[in-house]
Amino acid sequence: MAAPLPGTVKRLGAVSLLTDASSEMIVPLLPAFVTGVLRAGPAFLGLVEGAAEATAALLKVASGYLSDRLPRRKPLVVAGYTLSSLARPLMAVASTPGHVLAIRVLDRFGKGTRGAPRDALLAAATPPAIRGRAFGFHRAMDHAGAMLGPLLAAGLLLWTADLRVVFALAAVPALLSVAVLTLGVHETAAPPPRGGDSGARGTDGNGRGLGALLGVLAVFALGNSSDAFLLLRAQEAGVGLVTLPLLWTWHHLVKSAASTYGGGLSDRWGRRPVMAAGWIAYAAAYAGFALAQAAWQVWVLFALYGLFHALTEGAEKALVADFAPAARRGRAFGLYHGVTGAMLLPASLMAGVLWERYGAAVALGTGAALSAGAAVLLLAVVPSPPPAEPTNIE
Repeated sequence: MAAPLPGTVKRLGAVSLLTDASSEMIVPLLPAFVTGVLRAGPAFLGLVEGAAEATAALLKVASGYLSDRLPRRKPLVVAGYTLSSLARPLMAVASTPGHVLAIRVLDRFGKGTRGAPRDALLAAATPPAIRGRAFGFHRAMDHAGAMLGPLLAAGLLLWTADLRVVFALAAVPALLSVAVLTLGVHETAAPPPRGGDSGARGTDGNGRGLGALLGVLAVFALGNSSDAFLLLRAQEAGVGLVTLPLLWTWHHLVKSAASTYGGGLSDRWGRRPVMAAGWIAYAAAYAGFALAQAAWQVWVLFALYGLFHALTEGAEKALVADFAPAARRGRAFGLYHGVTGAMLLPASLMAGVLWERYGAAVALGTGAALSAGAAVLLLAVVPSPPPAEPTNIE
């Protein structure tokens, strides 16, 4: 019988569920708000999202390094969640496109501040033997929030057609998440770094294992373009506009239902084999999207794409934690988030150019090829993680 997840892991999962519910009450409605209510163009919408995600990626690297130097990580995590929770509902009073840009960047500033130290906090609270399942559970709760948020927004829109009211009420789950984090999550003081423990661990003690992992992740991420391309392909294959939200909810349902189990598989079978299987599933899904001709095929492919997330998200973070000593884990997660976040822009630009010049099949087929190649590199280049360090559980 599998060991139960620590209470800290469960409460951090609840925090993510509530936070994502708050965020997803707003984000799906932003295009209509920016272009319809505030009369800005699609180009400005792209600027908003690009600036927001770039801010989050850069801050994750910095906050990870900072959290390693602080006596406790929790204050930084609380600050990040609080900043996002206070910023996000301000969308209700935004009166110009510039206000939306500022609010989204502030929201992502909070996300970037909390991401790496939160993952380090979760790793510290979890025995190595169930670390994959713990990270998988956390992602499952995150995806559950991504399903709950749009449903709450849809229900509120049946009551009121005013988008600003929906944005204001997004403060409720946001503030609840901060309360759960502040009152329910406890942190054990990190042990002081040992002599010679100067960086993330690898088979040679100098971080080569983590470096190899980050390099292979960059190769994979170059083929992992924005999901907007998959939604565009879904429309080309016959999925109606009004059905797209249901398709996206179906995708999150699969991720939420399978992520805990997928992370747990990496505890039993090894991180690298499970990640490689997930990347092969990604390659198969992208190849299928390139060839899809009917709406029912798209629904099957989005389920397969959800399984890719379930197999890789928990395993990736658990492997980063396996390679990093406790005293350096914040910067390790910061680098992980920084690499994967920074590659989103070139990946999406490459996919867009290939799509326009050669068509969807070439663009998506390239993503499939990069993923399959990354799976081979993962098994060939990235070493097995070193023996686990003792973990302090509270």
